[in-house]
Amino acid sequence: MKKKKFLILFLFDDRKKTSAKPSRKFVRTSERFLQPADWFEKRLAYTRSVAATSMVGYIVGLGDRHTMNILIDQATAEVVHIDLGVAFEQGLMLKTPERVPFRLTRDIIDGMGVAGVEGVFRKCCEETLSVMRTNKEALMTIIEVFIHDPLYKWALSPLKALQRQKETDYDLDTTIEGFQDDYEGNKDAARALLRVKQKLDGYEEGEMRSVHGQVQQLIQDAIDPERLCQMFPGWGAWM
Repeated sequence: MKKKKFLILFLFDDRKKTSAKPSRKFVRTSERFLQPADWFEKRLAYTRSVAATSMVGYIVGLGDRHTMNILIDQATAEVVHIDLGVAFEQGLMLKTPERVPFRLTRDIIDGMGVAGVEGVFRKCCEETLSVMRTNKEALMTIIEVFIHDPLYKWALSPLKALQRQKETDYDLDTTIEGFQDDYEGNKDAARALLRVKQKLDGYEEGEMRSVHGQVQQLIQDAIDPERLCQMFPGWGAWM
């Protein structure tokens, strides 16, 4: 098992080195802003939006954040997330479970400038998480509505799970059986709600953390090569 993990990590690192330079989506967008002050403002807007959406996405367990699901507004340079169907940590139910709390890969960090995840990004993450903690009761009330929504699916259907990761050779019968065993309606909803509450309380890996400590842990997990190398290839963890 250790040899296999080492090999996967080696191949992931090699892919990062041999792949093209960062796609620089932000740089291409920023070419529209010719004045230095305007460009700087847009870079701040980009970094702040990445921080805010990362924290919110983590709290609600938003998954499936591959490159096609994160766009950039050409007018404001802010990131825009689409396809929000994999939420409340349903990404953990996929054949290849998603191991990172949010997307913070090379290309995402590239748009933040020389400071990377330090400075503006980290501070905005802390401020966003702090605001959500302060308003925890209101957020929990809104999310609790889903428990009583008969139309919301707390488990991905087998077909949707296959479509997410395009694994046509997957054993569909096994998938159906697994999802039928795991699906328990409101019990799943209650567990999801409990996990959201734990996140808002700063409960990570069995410990209660401060806002600073929780953000530090999340950033480390998001950029951890050992986690990224286990992501589904279509997620593009090296980008």
